[in-house]
Amino acid sequence: MGRVLTLGEVMLRLSTKTDTRLSECKQFQVNYGGSEANVAVSLSNFNHDVSFASKIPDNALGLAVKKHFQHFGVVTDDLLFGGFRLGCYFLEDGIGERTSSVIYDRANSSFAEMNTLEWSMENLFNNVDLLHISGITPAISSSWTMLTLQLVEEAKRRKVKISFDFNYRAKLWSHSKAKKVLKKLLPLVDYCSAGKLDAIHLLDIEENKTKQDDIRYYYEKMSKLYPNIKVFYSTLREIKSTSRNYLTGFMWNEGILYTSKKHYITPIVDRVGGGDAFSAGILHGLLTDRDFDYTVSFATAASALKHTIYGDCNQFSVQEIEEFMNRTDQRIMR
Repeated sequence: MGRVLTLGEVMLRLSTKTDTRLSECKQFQVNYGGSEANVAVSLSNFNHDVSFASKIPDNALGLAVKKHFQHFGVVTDDLLFGGFRLGCYFLEDGIGERTSSVIYDRANSSFAEMNTLEWSMENLFNNVDLLHISGITPAISSSWTMLTLQLVEEAKRRKVKISFDFNYRAKLWSHSKAKKVLKKLLPLVDYCSAGKLDAIHLLDIEENKTKQDDIRYYYEKMSKLYPNIKVFYSTLREIKSTSRNYLTGFMWNEGILYTSKKHYITPIVDRVGGGDAFSAGILHGLLTDRDFDYTVSFATAASALKHTIYGDCNQFSVQEIEEFMNRTDQRIMR
């Protein structure tokens, strides 16, 4: 297993309780997270050597972020300190038929204000085998649109594998802006998290009107567009209510589709970070040379378990996830 580097913005999350509206909230639950940050925590829990790179303010909140990662064993040598604020977001936690909603307050954060790659590339990529980033990072600012491409190009020059999660956020950028960036990034990517809506709206793939199932159809089209991408993966979420979802995982490699069993998740404690737990599970399988059936099953089980705990990041070990994968009932484990 090689060293993994994830890079992106970490934010302070302020959440309501499920029975409270944001407009009526008098106190918040506090957590730290972010797409790439959550993947780093999961991979550390899976016993990988993983570091997280970002920039945070040199104050008590920045120190809290560092302690958050250290608590989970993520290497923090690539955390830069500077700037004036930590980005944050407010989450109104939904329940039943009431959906969750988010208000961002991340403008002018320490990370967003970066206009150069302030790390030594030699130190940043020392012994790194895999770089994981998401589409959130280039969407943060015009500077990070450019810096993300520079970072990925530098990684490829050093023969580092690239893992990319589309993670499209409509509140950060438009489809047209995202498309221009993706056309430059995707030819450099090795592993990619993308689904049906990404294919249609960001890759301009014609909507499926054939008798072929959607997952296979869109992965075949994406593979033809970007044959350099060896593995595509995604989940299919069937939403019965905010509190009840079905989740199935998919993985595509060399024309073969691998599918997990369907997980029924009820009640959902916290959906945030479920996709990041899935991505980390896929990367764990790839990094440990596990077969694809195991990998997609492990990743989907990791995501399902993440839904059962509060906070952005998965807190389960490989052994716990494997036991969950193989269980046939919910009796107490003694």
